[in-house]
Amino acid sequence: MRYTRDPVPASPVLSIAPVTLPTQDRAVDLQLRISAPVSGTDLPIVLLSHGHGPSNFLSSLYGYGPLRNFLAARGFAVLQPTHLDSAMLGLRDADDPEAPLYWRTRATDMSFVLDHLDSAEEALPSLRGRLDRTRIAVVGHSMGGYTASLLLGARSIDPADGSPIDLAEPRLTAGVLMSAPGHGGDSLSEYAKEHYPVLSGTDFSFMNRPALVIGGAEDLSTHLNVRGPDWYTDAYALSPGRKALLQLHGAGHALGGVSGYDAAEATDENPELADAALWLTWAFLRTELGLDEHAWDFAGKAFTTAPTPLGRLEAR
Repeated sequence: MRYTRDPVPASPVLSIAPVTLPTQDRAVDLQLRISAPVSGTDLPIVLLSHGHGPSNFLSSLYGYGPLRNFLAARGFAVLQPTHLDSAMLGLRDADDPEAPLYWRTRATDMSFVLDHLDSAEEALPSLRGRLDRTRIAVVGHSMGGYTASLLLGARSIDPADGSPIDLAEPRLTAGVLMSAPGHGGDSLSEYAKEHYPVLSGTDFSFMNRPALVIGGAEDLSTHLNVRGPDWYTDAYALSPGRKALLQLHGAGHALGGVSGYDAAEATDENPELADAALWLTWAFLRTELGLDEHAWDFAGKAFTTAPTPLGRLEAR
């Protein structure tokens, strides 16, 4: 089934990019896209973190149109930075101990954006005074999902010096992790251990804030892990607190195409699966941010009672 019955009809969206926030001690100034519905007040905020994919522009403020537009058209202000690992910046091979993933800077980018919400409002004057700064969530895909997990409390070990990594952002209420890397250790492939050592120490036992974890039932990603699709459900299985899990049948790493319209990266492109991921993301955030206590139950019932199940959904 397609989620074509909108409990909240889509609204026109205003979007501006690039918005440049001058930064110190960062290779380049932080650029972001700001998207929001043209009308409405007290808009909840979503920080959207892109993945580390091979495309030049999907992994930047120019990508993730399906996800960004869906949320913005239904009442969220979406703030979408370009992280230093974006291929468009050409910094993946830089002589930087954080390269190529820039895992720490990714998380601090998001906190920096929250520190400069006034600048975001100035860049899009029609947004001024319309943000609800008490309702903030994070959504991330792939490496963006890893970023979201760190901001929600997950921890790791700095491969450079062995120090603990704790980048939790207290201003966040909830989050959605899409195709997010799972547990480290023996779950990682030899390639990942060598090239992405920060993933080796991933620990979800401190990620106690509400989160929806979404994975593709066909997401093998053998270059990263040796366990298969269930690796992408670890953030649900291994973390405390209120959590939900959506695993989509037939979906690969792109979850049907959440990162871009007709994107070559989405080898599993399927608008029906992408719709499900988007609707359930929207509904989860609506409920967890205190905007609609029934949104999650409504969307979950529609998903689980469909004539042809698109996946499995569970919560605790």
